[in-house]
Formats: sequence, C-alpha cells, structure tokens
Amino acid sequence: MPPASRWPAEWEPHAATWLTWPHNPQTWPDHLDAARREYVEIVRALQGRETIRLLVANAAAEEAARGKLAKRGVDPDRGIQFLHVPTDDSWIRDYGPIFVEERGPAGARQRLRGFGFDAWGGKYPPWERDAAAARRAAALLGRELDAADFVLEGGSIDGNGAGTVLTTEACLLNPNRERGASRTRAQMEGRLSRWLGTRHVIWLDAGIEGDDTDGHVDDVARFVGPRTVATAMPDAADSDDHRALETNLRCLRAARDQDGRPLELVTLPMPPPHYVDGHRCPASYANFYLANGVALVPVFGAASDARALAVLREVLADREVVAIPCATLVLGLGAVHCLSQQEPAPPVADA
Repeated sequence: MPPASRWPAEWEPHAATWLTWPHNPQTWPDHLDAARREYVEIVRALQGRETIRLLVANAAAEEAARGKLAKRGVDPDRGIQFLHVPTDDSWIRDYGPIFVEERGPAGARQRLRGFGFDAWGGKYPPWERDAAAARRAAALLGRELDAADFVLEGGSIDGNGAGTVLTTEACLLNPNRERGASRTRAQMEGRLSRWLGTRHVIWLDAGIEGDDTDGHVDDVARFVGPRTVATAMPDAADSDDHRALETNLRCLRAARDQDGRPLELVTLPMPPPHYVDGHRCPASYANFYLANGVALVPVFGAASDARALAVLREVLADREVVAIPCATLVLGLGAVHCLSQQEPAPPVADA
C-alpha cells in the first residue's frame, strides 16, 4: 500500500520560508528599486521567526542582495540562507517545491513535490530557469524532489491541511496549462489526490481583474482555519470584480469540507482599483502569507487597508498581523503570497 500523503496547511509550524530576490527589471519596469524596498519588509517580518531560504543567481547577486538588505536595516547574516539558484523571476509560490507529509509502514517523512511550470500558460518567456529552480534548490539542500509531469502553480490552490483544496476553474482547467488540451475536474482532482493527498476539491469560478494567472485562488479566497475561509468581496456592486467574486461567494456558501460540514466564511474587503503607471494591478488583501506567529498582509495605501487588517486581526487572533506595503510590488502582478513558499516543519514521528 503506498504511503498516505498530506499537504500541511500554511498556518501549521514552518521550518522555513522560501523567497527569490527580485531581479527582473521587466517585472517592475522603472520601479525595481522601489519594489525591492517593499520586498525587504517581507524579509524583515519573517526574520527571527523561521529560516529564510533566499534564492539568488550567484555569488555576485548574493552580495548585491546582502547590501540592499543591510542598507534597509536587515541583518543578512541572521537566519537567511542564500541559495545560488538562477531564476527568471521572483514568483516562487508558482515554481517552488510544495512540501507534503507521507506516512507509511516506515513512519512519517517529508517529501518535496515539483510540478511543471510554463509561465502561466506561456505568457512570459523565457521560463526555463524557473521551471528548473525547485530541482536545483532541492539538490543544494541534499533533498530529493518528486517531479510531476503536469503544470501546477502553488498560487492556484489553497489547502486546509485536512484534505480539502480551494481552486478556480478558470485557472486549473485552462487548456493553456496542458499545451492546448482540455483539462477536466476529474483529471485534476485525481492529480491533486495522488500528489498532495487531497480528498476534496472546492471549485470556485474565476479570479480578479488585472490578474495574469487566469484566476489564482490566492487573490480571491483563502483558508484561515480547517473550516474557515476568508473570501474577497468588493463593497460596490458596480466593481469590476463584483460579479466573479459574488459567484465565488455563492460557491463557498454551498460548499462542504472533506467531512461534509459547511464552511465558516469571513468577508475581506477589496481595495479600490489599483494602477501603477496606467497598468491595472491585481491588488487583493487575500494575498496574505501565514508564517510562524505572524500574518503578512499586503496593503496598497488605500482607505480599505485598515478595515482589511482589522478583519484579519480578528480571525487570526493568535498571530501578529503585519502590514506589508505592496503598492509597487503589485505592479509585478502579485504580492506577498505569490512571492513566498512555506516549508513546513518536519512531521513528528509516530509514538
């Protein structure tokens, strides 16, 4: 009998957070330095809570990153492990490894899963270095990587640690992730079951305006507890996002978890439409990241920032909620969650 797999929830204890230092000027045209200043606040909020595994291209890139961190008052020698792994971009949520627990006759162990990556349906060539980054980083750490033969981005799924996954049809069933071939619910549910131990999938509809991923779920709805989902919903009925997010909300109200129980829903506001240099950006408070003892929440300099932080402080009362300025970072079409990937603590051996 094969080992049973489990994808731990993001709020469970971490051994580390994986990050990739921002380096591609095409991602933040004319704003790379400003994006880096905001990015350093992610590192600052994580430092001292868990190890930071920071991918940089080489020794020269490491020295440059060290200098930028130190200039902003972050000690690059405290809890930061620099991994020399060349990448095309910084969205490690989508090309980094996903960690699962396996329990079998020999006991419990942690495995790294690697999935195909094609820059969100071939939108941004080249992507070959990103596609190889999980394997290269795992090799540097002396870890094995189980490689799947299909595309799956970490931002397209969100789990509760008990076997239920949230996703959107617009992204996960998009034929651009399958070289033009159709994907079905049954096919993807089977793949998630095999590779992540998923027992139940909740299918939402679509994502938000400005999102180039075809609808990543980490901009629209996130588990904050085994049965509790924080879901984005704009105040105004004439918002560009209202129709899609209202449809998602109806799906969540009708959904059940892996044991057939209804979900508890918490509504997050949406910021007003956010533009940088005329470009519509996918600004969403749902793109938060849960690390050891803390929630890192993107903010955009909007009046709605305070309300979103208050909602998350209430629902995540056991964590410090830290605002991370993302008004420039989101020009790259992602925010805190997109830029991070959790490495759960190793599983505890069976007694």
